[in-house]
Amino acid sequence: MEEQAPRRRRRGGRAEKAAAASSAIEQPDFRLHKRRFEPTRIVSDDELESIHQASLSVLSDTGIDVLLPEAQERFVAAGCTLDGERVRFDPEMVMETVSTVPSEFLLEARNPAHNVMIGGDNVVFTAVASPPNSGDIAGGRRTGNQADFQNLVRLSQHLNAIQIHGGYPVEPADIHASVRHLHAIRDVSVLSDKAPNAYSLGVDRNRDALEIIRLANGLTEDEVDDHTIVTTVINTSSPLRLDHPMCNGIIEYSSRNQCCIITPFTLAGAMAPVTVAGAVVQQNAEALAGICLSQLVRPGAPAVYGGFTSNVDMKSGSPAFGTPEFMQSAMLGGQLARRYGFPYRSSNVNAANAVDAQAAYESVFSLWGAVMGGANIVFHGAGWLEGGLRASFEKMVLDADLISMVGRFLAPFALDDDALALDAIAEVGPGGHFFGTQHTQDRYRNAFFSPMVSDWRNFESWEEAGAPTADEKLAELYPALLDEYSEPPIEDDRREAIEDFVGRRIAEGGVATDF
Repeated sequence: MEEQAPRRRRRGGRAEKAAAASSAIEQPDFRLHKRRFEPTRIVSDDELESIHQASLSVLSDTGIDVLLPEAQERFVAAGCTLDGERVRFDPEMVMETVSTVPSEFLLEARNPAHNVMIGGDNVVFTAVASPPNSGDIAGGRRTGNQADFQNLVRLSQHLNAIQIHGGYPVEPADIHASVRHLHAIRDVSVLSDKAPNAYSLGVDRNRDALEIIRLANGLTEDEVDDHTIVTTVINTSSPLRLDHPMCNGIIEYSSRNQCCIITPFTLAGAMAPVTVAGAVVQQNAEALAGICLSQLVRPGAPAVYGGFTSNVDMKSGSPAFGTPEFMQSAMLGGQLARRYGFPYRSSNVNAANAVDAQAAYESVFSLWGAVMGGANIVFHGAGWLEGGLRASFEKMVLDADLISMVGRFLAPFALDDDALALDAIAEVGPGGHFFGTQHTQDRYRNAFFSPMVSDWRNFESWEEAGAPTADEKLAELYPALLDEYSEPPIEDDRREAIEDFVGRRIAEGGVATDF
C-alpha cells in the first residue's frame, strides 16, 4: 500500500541531532521583490527584431490550428482567414490587438497582505504545480493524493518565500476527476490565503473554480470583474495548435478580467525546432496568438507571456531542464515580452531524480535565467523534481532557501555614510578585525542571509552534530515546518458558503470527464 502522508525518518542518531539543532526554524518575512537592475539582453535589438518578424511570418504564412469554433469566429471577425481549422493572422491586427495588455496589474489574495503586483519590475514565486507524483525521503515516490496535496498547500502557505500558488502542488489522483477540482480549489482557498491558480480544463471547471474563489474573497458576482483574483495557465498544444479547453479557458477567464498566462510548451528537438532561436520563434508565435485571443475577448484583460522552452536529451527524448539552452530561451523570452510590454513568466525547473547536487545546480541555473531574464512570475519556484513528474517535500524547503537567497540578492542595499563604514574602518585600522566593533554588533542578526538548510560550520562541529547531510536535514525540516503551520483565519460565512457550493456541485456529479 502506498504511503499517503509524510513521515519522519531516523538515521542512527544523525537526524535527531539535526532536528534538535533546528527546532526553532527562522525564515525571512513574507515580502515582495522588485528587480532593481536592467534584465539581461541576450541578443541585440536587430536580432530580437528578426525573431519577432519570423514569428509574425509563422502566424501569417503557416498559421495556427484553432479547434474551438467560437475562437475561430472571434479571429475571423478580427480579420483573420480560416481554412478548415487553420487560422492565419494579419500581423498588423495582432500587434494592434495585443497592445491593450496591461504591463502591470494587481493580483488579489484572500488576505490583502498577500496581494501581489504582476509585471513591471516585480518578481513573485509560486510553488510546484501539476506533478502526477509526490514524495519524500521517508515514504518514497508515490502517486499524488489528497493528503500530500493538502500538506504541500500548507507548506506553500507557511513558507514566506512563496507568494502565490501556481496550480495543484500535486495531482490528488485519489479523488475522481469529475469532482477533483472542487476539492482542490476548496482546499487551496481554505488552507491558504495566498492567490490561487485554477486549471483550464473545461468551461464548467473554470466557472466552478472562479465561484469558490469569489466566495473565499467575499466578493459579489457583480464585483468579480473588477478584481483579478485567480490566474490560469494556458498551454498551447505545440506545435502551433490551440485546443478546446485552452481556448475555453482564455475566453472564460479573460471575459471576467482574470489572468491568463499563455505558455507554449516548446521542447527544442521534439515539439519545436532543435535550435534555440527556432524554438523561441515558434514559442513567440503561439504566445502572441493566445494573447491576441484574450484581448479580442476583453481588451485590457490581464495576460502574461509565458516562456517554457527547453531542450530534450536527444539520446532518450526526455526533457532537459536547468540547461544552458533553458537559460538562453528564458532570457530571450523575457526580452521579447519586454519588447511588447507584457508581464513575463518563467520557471524554476530541473531534471534531477533526487534532492541532490544535480537538483540544486539545475535549479540555480533556472532561477538565474528567470530572474536575470526579467521574469515577473517564476512558476514551480519550490518543490519541482524529476522533470516535473514529482513534487518533493524536501525540495520545496531547499528551493524556499534558494528563493530567499534570490530575494536577498534583489533587495536594495544602503550606500549612506553608515553603510560605507568609514568610522568602523578607521576604528579597526590595519591588521585588526571587525567581529567586536559596535558597527558589526548593531547589525549582527541582519548582516548576512541566514539559510535554513546550508550548514556553515567547520568540519569538526558539523561532525560533532552528527554530520547531517543536506537531504537528512531537509527530511527533518519539512515536518517541523508543517508542525508550525497555522491555518489562516477565514470568516465563518465565507467558509459556509464555500462548503455549501462544493457540496452541492459534488452531489450534482461535478463535471463530465471528457471535453
